[in-house]
Amino acid sequence: MLLKLFPFLPWLREYDKEKFKADAVAGITVALVLIPQSMAYAQLAGLPAYYGLYASFLPPMVAAFFGSSRQLATGPVAVVSLVTAASLESIATAGSEQFIAYAIMLAFIVGLFQFCLGVFRLGLVVNFLSHPVVSGFTNAAAIIIASSQLSKIFGVEVDKAGYHYETIFLVLQRGMQYIHWPTFGMAVLAIAVMVGLKRAYPKAPAILAAVVITTLISWFTGFERHQTVSLEDLRSQEIQGLVKEFNHGVEKIRIYSEQRSTVIGEINAAKNKTGFDPLALLEMQHNKAVHSLMLDEAKGKIQADRSALRSMQLSAVQTKDGVVYYRKGETPPEMKEDGRTWRIKAGNNALPENRLVLTGGGAVVGNIPQGIPSLRFPELNLQVFSQLFSYAAIISLLGFMEAISIARAIAAKTGQKLDANQELIGQGLANILGSISGSYPVSGSFSRSAVNLQAGGKTGLANVFSAIVVTVTLLFLTPLLYHLPQAVLAAVIMMAVISLVQVKGFAHAWKAQKADGIIAVASFCATLVFAPHLDKGILLGVCLSVAVFLYRRMHPNVSTLAMSNEGVLGCAIDHGLRVCSHIAVIRFDGTLFFANASYLDEQVFRIRTANPELKFILLVADGINDIDASGEDALSLLVDRVRRAGIGFAMCRVKGEVMAVIERTGLADKIGREMIYAGEEGALKEIIALTHDMTKRKACGVCPLMTHMPTIDEKKVYGGNGSATTTGVLKKMFEPQFDSLGKLPKKIVAALAASV
Repeated sequence: MLLKLFPFLPWLREYDKEKFKADAVAGITVALVLIPQSMAYAQLAGLPAYYGLYASFLPPMVAAFFGSSRQLATGPVAVVSLVTAASLESIATAGSEQFIAYAIMLAFIVGLFQFCLGVFRLGLVVNFLSHPVVSGFTNAAAIIIASSQLSKIFGVEVDKAGYHYETIFLVLQRGMQYIHWPTFGMAVLAIAVMVGLKRAYPKAPAILAAVVITTLISWFTGFERHQTVSLEDLRSQEIQGLVKEFNHGVEKIRIYSEQRSTVIGEINAAKNKTGFDPLALLEMQHNKAVHSLMLDEAKGKIQADRSALRSMQLSAVQTKDGVVYYRKGETPPEMKEDGRTWRIKAGNNALPENRLVLTGGGAVVGNIPQGIPSLRFPELNLQVFSQLFSYAAIISLLGFMEAISIARAIAAKTGQKLDANQELIGQGLANILGSISGSYPVSGSFSRSAVNLQAGGKTGLANVFSAIVVTVTLLFLTPLLYHLPQAVLAAVIMMAVISLVQVKGFAHAWKAQKADGIIAVASFCATLVFAPHLDKGILLGVCLSVAVFLYRRMHPNVSTLAMSNEGVLGCAIDHGLRVCSHIAVIRFDGTLFFANASYLDEQVFRIRTANPELKFILLVADGINDIDASGEDALSLLVDRVRRAGIGFAMCRVKGEVMAVIERTGLADKIGREMIYAGEEGALKEIIALTHDMTKRKACGVCPLMTHMPTIDEKKVYGGNGSATTTGVLKKMFEPQFDSLGKLPKKIVAALAASV
C-alpha cells in the first residue's frame, strides 16, 4: 500500500552518488531542450511564451515522483498544446487573461480526469482510441501544428477564419504580399542551425544553439522596433478614418455583448422562476437571437477593418516638427524615407488615438515576469467546466496514450516494469498541482524522454534537476530571453513535429486490415477539414472504430472445413479443398451472443442451400469462447430446424464455459450427450460411418473429410485423383522457369521428375 502511495520509494532507497551524477547530467541536458521547446509550445497553445516555463518546473517533478516510469520526461508537448488552443478558441481570445485562466482550469480538469481513471484502475478506457484513429489524428495534428506557425515565420498577422485551412489560405495570401524578410530570415537561420548541428554533431543541443545565435543577432541588430505615435502623425485620411471606424466597431461589440448578456440573464431567471410566461420567454429568446445577429455583423465589420489596417504599409519621414508617417508610395518626392516598413499593431481592443503602436521590425518574446508564479488554486467556472469537459477527456486520453507509449518504449530498453494506472495517477497529479502553479495541460514528451535516456538518466530525479534549471531561469535569466524572435520558436515547433508525420502508419494499418486503413485516412481527413474543431476528427474515428468492431462481432468467421494436405482440418476456401456433400463440418470463431446469434443460422442455411444432399452438420466449437442467453436460444432453434429437415447435428471441442451454459439450460440433452464429442477425429469416424452407410457411399468414393482432396484449381499441380503429377510438381518447384522446361527433351524432364 505504501508503494502505491509513494512509488518513488524503491528507486530512492537504492540511490547513490553514481546515479546522482548521471541524473544531474541528464537533467541539465534535458533542460537545455525543455526551456526553448516549452516556450514554443506555450505559443502554440495560444498563451504567452513564459507560460511554457510555468508548465516546466512543477509538473515534471510531480510526475517523476508519482508516475511509474523513471525516465519519462513530462511537460508541454505539441499535440496537447494544439488541442488546448482548439478547446479554448471558441470561448476566449487567445492570449487574453480569460484565455489564460481557462487554460489553467483545463489543466486541473485534465488532471482530475486522469487521476480518477488511475485511482479506479480504468486505464483500459484508452483502448477506445484505436491505433488507426491515433495515427490519423497525429499525422493531421502535425500538419496543423506546422502550418499554424506560418504566420509567425512570414511575419504577418491575420484573423482566424472558421476553419484552419481557410486561415492558412489567408496567411499564404498575406505572406505573398507583405512578408517580413528579416523575420523569415531568422526562421530559416534557426532551421539551418538545428538541421546542420543535428547532422554534424547529433549530441549537441541544436535547439539551444539556434535560440542563442538568433537571440544575439536579434539584440545586436535591433530586430524588434516599435514606435508610439498619435493619429495625427499618420498622414493618410484613409488610415485615420479606418482607425476611428475600427474603434467605433469595438465599442459597438462591447455594447451588443453587454445587451446579449443581460438578455441571457433574464432568460435564465425566467426559466428558474415557477410559473413563467412562455410567450415572454419566447420574446426574450427572440431578443437574444437579434442581439447575437447584430454582434456577429459587428464582429465581421471589425475583422475587415482590422485586416485593412494590418495591410497598410507606412514609411517614416523626418520633418522639422518630428517624425511623420506616409503610406508606401504616397511619400512626397522631396522627403527622405527611413528605409523601414512600418505597420499598425491592431488587436482586439480599441486603438488609443494618441498612443498608436507601430511596428517596424520582427516580433520577439518580450518581457517575461521574473520569478516563480504565485501558487493559487485555479478559479472554477461551472458553466465553462461543462463546456471544456469533452475536450478535457480527449486531452486526458491523448496525453496518456502519448506518455504510456513513450514509457513502454523506454521500459523495453531498460527492463523496468510499468504500471499504466500508476502512470495515470502521476500524470493526473502533475496536471492538478501544475494548475496551482499556472501550468496548462502537460504530458510525456517523446523527444525529451529520448534525450533523458541517451544522456544517462537513471531515476525520476533527472526530471527534478530539469525543473531546478527551469526554476533558476525563471528567477534570474528571464531578461536574456527578451530578444528571442517568435519566428525562431515557430521554427522550433516545426522541426519538433516533423517526427509526428508517419505515413508508414497508414500503410501498416491498410496492410493489417483495409477497414483500419480507411479509419486512419478518415480520421486524418476529418481532423484536417474540421480543424480547429479537433474533437470532430477524433469522434468520427472512434465511431468508425466502434462500427467496425460491432460489424466484426456481428459477422464472425464461419468456415466449412475439410482435410488439408497437413492431415488436419482446415478452411476449405482458404486451402482450396473439396468438401463432403453429405457432411458439413462448420467452425464458428467468436462469442455467440445476441448480436450475431442469427448470423450462425444464416450461414448454416446458406450451406444447406448449397448442398442439397447434406445429411449431417458437425459444429466445431473451440472458437466459441462464451455464449449468452440469445446465443443459446439461437443454437437450440438451429438444432430443431436442421433435425426437422432430416439433418443430424453434433458438436465437438466445446469449451468448459460454453458446456456449462448448455448443460444448465438443457440444450446438451436436446443435442444428445452422445452427440457432443471431445475432438473432431472421433466425431468424424462415427458420423462418416453413419452418414455414408445411409447414402451407400455413392456421392464420394473417398471422403474429403478423411483424405486431402484439392479443388479443380489445385489439380493443375496435383493429378485428378489428388496425386502429384510430374508436370505439376515441376511447375510448383520451378515456377519461374516452367516455360523453358517445356522446351526440354522428355528424357531430361523425366530425369528431373525422378530426382524430385
